[in-house]
Amino acid sequence: MTSSGNRTGIFGGAFDPVHLGHLKIAGSFLSSNVIDSLLVLPTPNSPHKETDDQTDFSHRYEMLKLAFQDHRDVIVSNLETELPSPSYTLRTIEYLQRTNPEETYFLCIGEDSLSSFHTWWKYDEILRRVPLVVASRPGVDSSDISRNILERALFVDHEDIDISSTQIRKKARERDNRLNTLVPENVAQYIFRHHLYSD
Repeated sequence: MTSSGNRTGIFGGAFDPVHLGHLKIAGSFLSSNVIDSLLVLPTPNSPHKETDDQTDFSHRYEMLKLAFQDHRDVIVSNLETELPSPSYTLRTIEYLQRTNPEETYFLCIGEDSLSSFHTWWKYDEILRRVPLVVASRPGVDSSDISRNILERALFVDHEDIDISSTQIRKKARERDNRLNTLVPENVAQYIFRHHLYSD
């Protein structure tokens, strides 16, 4: 899946849809020099979020491939569709480490996710297996995060872009050509072509 001996970041999420903020944070992870490549894993069914109105996985996966098609250090994978449901991060990490023992893995998250990280399924086992690469975000105070989490966190510089799924859905519903100010141009075209996020 990745070249031998790489330091590989794992970046998961719903990506509904992938937007410019995701591309920006992916760039911050890669430019940190902590990792060599980034494995982007859209989740079929996130255990952390309500997914009743989630866009079909096949669309989210295709949009991710379009968004990162010119990023040679980014690999978009549908791996989590092949693993047991729900898509617990630990199960994904265990599978990757078992099947690619030559890789060194890191879990890449935004600083805003740190405050709830202790609620992730078997989060302490995740920390035992991989360090966290955390994209710093202005205004997020991590001082109250437990020491056992902070000790495994590597903070990297990141300039956040404030984009919400509500903004995207509104522009998609209105077929607003300015959608490409929030998502990559080819993703905007995909959304319009497949009538995604329309009532």
